[in-house]
Amino acid sequence: MEADTVNAIASVLQGFGCPPDKCPEMALQLHRRAGQLAEAKGRSYEEALGHLLRAMAGGWAAQSSAQESGPQP
Repeated sequence: MEADTVNAIASVLQGFGCPPDKCPEMALQLHRRAGQLAEAKGRSYEEALGHLLRAMAGGWAAQSSAQESGPQP
């Protein structure tokens, strides 16, 4: 079951633009961190994972936007 969850997270990360060779490692880290957050904050695992994925998606969107606009003077 855990492997299925990590694989699903890796697929989402790849969709966000994460390099394919980094997806499995990052997915495992997110899986673990979501479990930690859920326990520490009294949230469900799904809520914690959603929070982390939204934060990562926002980071990649900002990075992509900065790269598309080029260097600023």
